Amino acid sequence: MVLGLFSLAVTAAAQAPEPLLPPPANQVPEALIPQPTNLLAHTLAAKEPAAAWTELDEASRPPHPPAKWQTKEPSEKEQADFFLPYVLALMDKAKDFYTRFPKDTNAAEARKQEFEITGVAVRLGATNLQSRLEAEEKILLAEATLPEDERFSIRQNDIERAAEAKESQGEAAALAELEKGIRVLQKEFPKRPEIMQMLLEVASNAEGEKGRAIFREITNSATASAENKESAASQLKKLDTLGKPVDLSFTAVDGRQADLAKLKGKVVLIDFWATWCGPCVGELPNVKAAYDKDHSKGFEILGVSLDKEKESLTEFVSSHQMAWPQFFDGLGWQNKFARQFDVESIPAMWLVDKKGNLRDLNARFDLAGKVEKLLAE
Repeated sequence: MVLGLFSLAVTAAAQAPEPLLPPPANQVPEALIPQPTNLLAHTLAAKEPAAAWTELDEASRPPHPPAKWQTKEPSEKEQADFFLPYVLALMDKAKDFYTRFPKDTNAAEARKQEFEITGVAVRLGATNLQSRLEAEEKILLAEATLPEDERFSIRQNDIERAAEAKESQGEAAALAELEKGIRVLQKEFPKRPEIMQMLLEVASNAEGEKGRAIFREITNSATASAENKESAASQLKKLDTLGKPVDLSFTAVDGRQADLAKLKGKVVLIDFWATWCGPCVGELPNVKAAYDKDHSKGFEILGVSLDKEKESLTEFVSSHQMAWPQFFDGLGWQNKFARQFDVESIPAMWLVDKKGNLRDLNARFDLAGKVEKLLAE
């Protein structure tokens, strides 16, 4: 069974709604397709297991979002408030199935789905369900026949949730919790290549020697994939550029000339981003706040856009009042500077000090504080 509602709820907060498009010929618009009438019911109406399983499958269809979302992007809270009642109902339907039909061949799958959906509910704000989630996890992990892949996935999600719970204490606390959990997972599953992928994420967001040490661990690991080793080696190469000048000059999309070498005496943020990148757009309020506060003190920004469509970029920059110059070549991930500096993910935010030397490869975290510190030097 495909958990459509589960998938949608997980990704909803990171996706902006797309405008309604004309449907293909002879196709009924989705908005006109009748919804199942029991999406918000917490029990299944069917009396027989086969019919109940079909009902549970149909109940996983995502609800039609409010029409106003087509013209106005909803906030994360609005999305959570809308989807959570449906997620809670689907969670209880899954439990209803395996409770009423414990010997059915789909009972075990229903229990797994209840666990997954409960995790979604917690992430959407139903923190009162944390104890239920832990109890469901304990039951699943106690199953001797549980495949290793599923066992690993459960433990991995558990560790990620624990890290998310620390986010209110700051990025450093969340990152420390994540690494702590990964190290436990590493002992439980020493041969899983996913461990190195998770550590790569930690290292990419770690400061200074901490990140360097983990990158080296990955490059020397027997379980790391070739891709992860290559990425770690690339990151080590970037770390070697810290404290050195950055060669960056271009003609901006609006015709302005930008040259980092001519900005000595100022603190400069190099922002690799794109209008289609949700996290990049999510960081924009922080970037603008830092710019508005410290531009008069000597803080500048040079944007490097990985967009492919010039019009999308210029319209976004104009509508969001982004005053700093933007480099654009329309090549997406093959962007000239993205390739030159081995940028593999965005947002990538680098800080250059008053002497023109690269000082920070993770300026996204506590940007305002880091800018203030460099301005004070």
